[in-house]
Amino acid sequence: MNNNKPQQKVIVVGGGIGGLAAALALTRQGISVQLLEQADKIGEIGAGIQLGPNAYAALDALGVGEAARSRSVFTDHLIMMDAIDASEVGRVDVGAPFRARFGNPYGVIHRADIHLSILEAVEKNPLISFHTSTKIESMEIKGDGVVVIDTRGNRFEGDALLGCDGVKSVVREQLVGDEAKVTGHVVYRAVVDVENMPEDLRVNAPMLWAGPRCHLVHYPLRGGQQYNLVVTFHSNEQEEWGVREGSKEEVLSYFEGIHARPHQMLDKPRSWTRWATADRDPVDSWGQGRATILGDAAHPMTQYLAQGACMALEDAVTLGEALRVCDNDIEQAFRKYESIRIPRTARVLWSAREMGRLYHAKGVERLVRNQLWAGRSQERFYDSVEWLYSWNVANCLKQPGEQ
Repeated sequence: MNNNKPQQKVIVVGGGIGGLAAALALTRQGISVQLLEQADKIGEIGAGIQLGPNAYAALDALGVGEAARSRSVFTDHLIMMDAIDASEVGRVDVGAPFRARFGNPYGVIHRADIHLSILEAVEKNPLISFHTSTKIESMEIKGDGVVVIDTRGNRFEGDALLGCDGVKSVVREQLVGDEAKVTGHVVYRAVVDVENMPEDLRVNAPMLWAGPRCHLVHYPLRGGQQYNLVVTFHSNEQEEWGVREGSKEEVLSYFEGIHARPHQMLDKPRSWTRWATADRDPVDSWGQGRATILGDAAHPMTQYLAQGACMALEDAVTLGEALRVCDNDIEQAFRKYESIRIPRTARVLWSAREMGRLYHAKGVERLVRNQLWAGRSQERFYDSVEWLYSWNVANCLKQPGEQ
């Protein structure tokens, strides 16, 4: 950082995982942040999420790795089961050999806990100021700065704008102007206390039951005192992106014909939250001038690779590194960040779509899927995810294959 330059200020729109991580990354380059959040308080909804080694590498680079680790459950395996006949399709050891290969563990954590782990550092940072209950309405990107106006007419000025405002991003609407794609896949999420978890399913692993046009996942949270439960199905209705309360009756209607072992889980939650999901086709530009986007605003993706939050964390660290090597030249750094992140996140997004197809295979396609990993060594499993999990701060500005 060139200390002779006046301190710059970036307006970050959105106080989710991506926005908070970005705020930390910016301040590590000496940049001050105005963080605008439309909710009346900074917080997070949802249940559990999975964190690959790349996510822990990003959290370490942001200085919050230990806080996140203290709230994580580190799993022993990743397991895929066939939901029709309860046979095992594949199992990946994510214990010591996996950690040695990728430098970090595979963990699961409550979304509120990973958010809190970052928020604690943000709240202690004197370079970050919060504005809650602030929904932006318009913005102006000028040659020497940006102006953002909220729905109440308040005006915010800064040197740059970073949109971290999710799938329905107002910042993206102005910068890119494309439409989100409603997938037709509905996700139900719930948390079950350990005493209500069937004993034969109390496994220290994300355990995925793949069924025809549906699947179910469960894994431990909060020291094993709770279990996260996620079910996904292809809706028969015309869906619109959004979140609302769900019903057990709807879930059961989509899971007829699956084996009794996974089916027993569907009676356990006391309440469900229902997400109608959306993603976007990748685009070749995220920003212009002194504005760009990050996280779900940039690359909303389906959950089938468990990489949505991980990619937002990577984005934040990469943006910070781009600013560092560009000596805080914001426009140059934003374009460098985009040139690195657009192809990587596009690969993850497309890979997630394909993984969803494998999870939800039926008929002959299901039979082929069940043979894909038969007899595969752990090293071959690790080789197949090298491109994804080997990311870290030291290589985050490199293109694939670059030494």
